[in-house]
Amino acid sequence: MGNHHNNLAFVFPGQGSQSVGMLSDLALEYPEILQTYAEASSILGFDLWKKISEGPAESLNLTENTQPAMLAAGVAVYRLWCRLSEARPAWMAGHSLGEYSALVCAGSLAFEDAVVLVAQRARLMQGAVPAGVGAMAAILGLDDEKVAAVCADLSSEGELVMPANFNAPGQIVIAGHAQAVTRAIEAAKTEGAKKAVLLPMSVPSHCPLMAEAAERFREALDKAPVRSPQVSVVHNVDVAVYSSPEDIRCALAQQLCGAVRWTDSIRFLCGQGVDRIIESGPGKVLAGLNKRIAVEARIATIFNPDSLNKALELVA
Repeated sequence: MGNHHNNLAFVFPGQGSQSVGMLSDLALEYPEILQTYAEASSILGFDLWKKISEGPAESLNLTENTQPAMLAAGVAVYRLWCRLSEARPAWMAGHSLGEYSALVCAGSLAFEDAVVLVAQRARLMQGAVPAGVGAMAAILGLDDEKVAAVCADLSSEGELVMPANFNAPGQIVIAGHAQAVTRAIEAAKTEGAKKAVLLPMSVPSHCPLMAEAAERFREALDKAPVRSPQVSVVHNVDVAVYSSPEDIRCALAQQLCGAVRWTDSIRFLCGQGVDRIIESGPGKVLAGLNKRIAVEARIATIFNPDSLNKALELVA
């Protein structure tokens, strides 16, 4: 089983961390990467690894491709870790979509079932709002309360905008109707934001525009076999740890239209004695956020052979 380290957490990135050619250096050295993608491809009915290795970026960035690609990335890297290291984390979390990688690695969801779920999640998200109706924006340099207040001021029944991701102090993503998001960008600048920019996302995730998608997704979750995780997974939507499959299904359904509370999740982990956090999967997005939240913790990320070796040294 390996040794569970109470001070070690694994975190899994989500949408936005994908890039053409990701994990290719690891794939050359370690069989787990291509094996994991082959499993996903056989379920999806198309060659997922080809989309990653050959691109183009526009194709990989379509949410129905990104979601399975990032799910498989997190799982593949963790499978590799489990072969090379005896150390097992006592804690896991994943950013938005990354929560599915965490649940697979924690033994709560079978990988095959998770691939089916995230493909469904992507389709429902993409279909929830017509192109151009929704938007997301990043607001840098304002505190959580200020951003929430700006959104509350500008929101009305037919024109919603609200915080979607509390990513790190002074780093918040908002989502909602495109016009309201655009107005919130201007208002945030007036309030003194260092930066307020639209994100290249057509799907306004983690806000009430996803409520109908969440309801329909709930039906898919009800059919999915969910087990009690063997590792504690901290959920985005309420920073809680669940063992009951029913509670996990609820948290996953709510996650679609609720904010990602990443700052609170990492603070919670630190409060549990976590002082080493390893990001399992491509990119360094979460490592950047985690350094700003968990200033005392030692942070590593695994995306190529060199970073893998540094992560292994972290727990040696």
